[in-house]
Amino acid sequence: MARPRKPLLSTDRIVETARALVDAEGLAAVSTRRLAAELGVSGPSLYNHFRTKDEILEAVADSVSGQVDLSMFQDGRDWRTALHDWAVSYRAALRDHPNIVPVLARGPGRRPAGLRLADAVYGAMVAAGWPPAQATSIGALMRYFVMGSALGSFAGGFVDDASAYDPADYPHLQQAHRLADQQEKIDERAFETGLTALLDGLARQYEQVRRTA
Repeated sequence: MARPRKPLLSTDRIVETARALVDAEGLAAVSTRRLAAELGVSGPSLYNHFRTKDEILEAVADSVSGQVDLSMFQDGRDWRTALHDWAVSYRAALRDHPNIVPVLARGPGRRPAGLRLADAVYGAMVAAGWPPAQATSIGALMRYFVMGSALGSFAGGFVDDASAYDPADYPHLQQAHRLADQQEKIDERAFETGLTALLDGLARQYEQVRRTA
């Protein structure tokens, strides 16, 4: 019998399947046994590619980091515009894969795509004239903000039942039951409002940096 032209299993196929499982059911759904069943292979065959479940989740996290656009740090955009556009791309990737955020929140570790992301942000800030220490803080600040925005929905946290907001108890929440219907619009607007405020503050700090340079 002729051998198949393509191997039955590959690192990319394992990561894609694990990512789909995390997206659909969360981190707890991932196990080597479950993945093997989804892939139609025996469990031990996974160990030719990954030693542990944690390694698989790290690879899934890095595949999401790899979806973030970094071109804005290389095409001549000013530092503020680049940070804005990168934050939007970063949030979009996390919004598409929110269940992997807790793994990403641990930091890039040894993940190649995560390290390229950190390197691009830090390098662009230093090149723009930010002192190294402040460039590091900016990278951390942006990461906190974007990941925080991806961890949950503000608008989605309110129920669409008007009776839940008795005016005797919550006199300022009479329209709160309408928030869930406009979840995406409200969350997007909140993200842009916060991002603009954050960048405005950094711009003021940047002017001080330039004056004292």
